[in-house]
Amino acid sequence: MRAIDIIHAEHRALSAVLQAFRFVLDGIRAGTMQPDYVLLDALIEYITEVPDRLHHPKEDDVLFVKILEVLPELAPLIEKLQHEHVMGARSTKALREALKVYQAQGSAGFAEFDAAAMRYIESSRKHLVTEETELLPIARQKLAPQDWAGIDAAFEANKDPWSGPTGEFRTLFSRIVAMVPAPYGVGPA
Repeated sequence: MRAIDIIHAEHRALSAVLQAFRFVLDGIRAGTMQPDYVLLDALIEYITEVPDRLHHPKEDDVLFVKILEVLPELAPLIEKLQHEHVMGARSTKALREALKVYQAQGSAGFAEFDAAAMRYIESSRKHLVTEETELLPIARQKLAPQDWAGIDAAFEANKDPWSGPTGEFRTLFSRIVAMVPAPYGVGPA
C-alpha cells in the first residue's frame, strides 16, 4: 500500500501550501502584510500544477478505477471526488484571473481575489478530509494485496512531484517556503 503513503505525503504538502496561502491572505486582509504578487502567483501555480497535473490524474486513472472495480458501491463517493477534481481545476483558473484583476486594481480588487481564494482553500480542505477519512480507510481495508500491486507501481512511477527531470515542483515549493513569512515559511516578516 505504498500508494497510500504517497497520497498522504502529497496531501500534507498541499495542505501546507493551503495553510500558507490562508496565512498570507489573512495578513493582507488584516493589513499586517503587503501584497506580494510574485508569492501569490507561486501559490496559485503550485495548487494548479501539482494537484491537477500530477496528483489527481493518479487518483482518477489508477486508484479510483481499481476501487470501482472492486467496490462498485463506492461509485457515488468516487463520482463526488472526481467532480471536485474538475471543479478544483476550474477554480484555479478563476483564481488566476482574480489575481490579474487584483494586480490591476490594487487594494480595490482584493475582496474578490480573497473570496475566490478562500472558497478554493475551504473546498480543497474538505476534499482532502473526505479522501483521508472516507475513501482511503475503506480502500486500505477492502482492496487485496494484488490490487495494491498495480496501484503501487503506478504511484511509484510518479511518487514525488518535487523531483523528476527538472525538479520544477521541488524548486517551486522551495521558492514558496522562502517567500512566506514564519511560521509557515522562512521569508521576511
